[in-house]
Amino acid sequence: MASSALLTDLYQLTMLAGYFDEGMHETEATFDVFFREAPFKGSFAVFAGLAPALDYLAELRFTDEDLAYLRGLDIFKPAFLDYLKTFRFRGTVIAPPEGTIVFPNEPLLTVQASLAEAQFVETALLNLINFQTLVATKAARVSVAAGDGVVLEFGLRRAQGPDGGLSVARAAYIGGVRSTSNVLAGKMFDIPVKGTHAHSWIMAFPDELTAFRAYADCFPDSCILLVDTYDTLASGLPNALTVARELRAKGYQMIGVRLDSGDLAYLSKEARRLFDEAGFPELKIVASNELDEYVIHSIREEGGEIDIYGVGTKLATCAGDGGGALGGVYKLVRLGDQPKLKVTSDIAKATLPDRKHLWRVVDNRGTFVMDVLSCEGETLHEGDQVFDPTNPARHKIIPANCRFDTIRQTVMSEGRIVSRHPSLQAISEHCASQLRCLPEGSLRLINPHRYKVSISKHLLALRESLMEPYSH
Repeated sequence: MASSALLTDLYQLTMLAGYFDEGMHETEATFDVFFREAPFKGSFAVFAGLAPALDYLAELRFTDEDLAYLRGLDIFKPAFLDYLKTFRFRGTVIAPPEGTIVFPNEPLLTVQASLAEAQFVETALLNLINFQTLVATKAARVSVAAGDGVVLEFGLRRAQGPDGGLSVARAAYIGGVRSTSNVLAGKMFDIPVKGTHAHSWIMAFPDELTAFRAYADCFPDSCILLVDTYDTLASGLPNALTVARELRAKGYQMIGVRLDSGDLAYLSKEARRLFDEAGFPELKIVASNELDEYVIHSIREEGGEIDIYGVGTKLATCAGDGGGALGGVYKLVRLGDQPKLKVTSDIAKATLPDRKHLWRVVDNRGTFVMDVLSCEGETLHEGDQVFDPTNPARHKIIPANCRFDTIRQTVMSEGRIVSRHPSLQAISEHCASQLRCLPEGSLRLINPHRYKVSISKHLLALRESLMEPYSH
């Protein structure tokens, strides 16, 4: 989705020009992408956006039109613009598979390349990874809240522009939302497209029953009727049952009805009672109207009988406490042969230096126990003491009878994608399997279990040694 090299902040270009002038542009550099707090006051995030990020890196180049525009800014020297003619990303990227459950303070992406290449791609990578990871996380929360119910994404009209709408549909599918109303997303990503009709359809006809009959005539095999335009209980549901009987008499089966206002828990229970009494237990009940994980959870707690949840605005905009944006950052951790560290008076915001290995400690039941970051080449063992990166005074012991899984691998080498992107279906299935492995309480909407991300004693010692000159 990101195609132009100019999809960047100006300061990436000015830094790149400065590195070029200083003769630093070819120095080897390593950057990490990570976030410090899980979104929505939860305990985890769903990693997404890797495939479009890798496509961006593989296709990165400045066109003649791009260079003409930059020349017209009258900022950059001719020698630098000549350098950009052959500028490509030729580095290495290390990342977990898309759909992997990830946690604060651990690197999602590690980029190893020349300083020029690694620095320049910061903005685009954060744009692609931050938003899709946020949406996939929101979708996972909504899908978990829905239980056995099906979730439909239909947030295009409230999304942040056309590209935002496409990114939402893709990332929501990864998080567990199995269909979309976005027809272009359906075509691009092979996502099933679903939809019903609007209130305007009902209002365009002389009365509700006439509108229902017309829609059923057009779509007898996929008829879902919106029943709340006038009065859900007094007219909408009775008229829908009339059409259901007429379709059955013609050899068709109506799919169901949609509720878009009112007390959805109560109305869905009444609809289910009416359908069962009329001999239509198979009719589905779809609900919409500003739904999110909290509303869906409440509906189910009250005994609601909803089969399909249409989630739009709150998913597409990632609305909610602790939502809005994923605070992913892109930090230099190594330059040449020197580990690098962002020093701050707040230890919680101090970065973790150098190239690192990310381990997932998994018990014999397959449940995630903790994640541990170690120095590159360092091995871990049960019984090792590991430390909280935000407060090293807190430490834990790696328990016995656990295995150490490597969850990241090289996904791009010398600027080439290492293997074909997995299907969106495979990514979504990976996400679902990961969610099942989280410790008990991790999926709670309120006060979830906080998963432990720790650092090894050698990584702690390296960070402390780099901070020592600045501690006085």
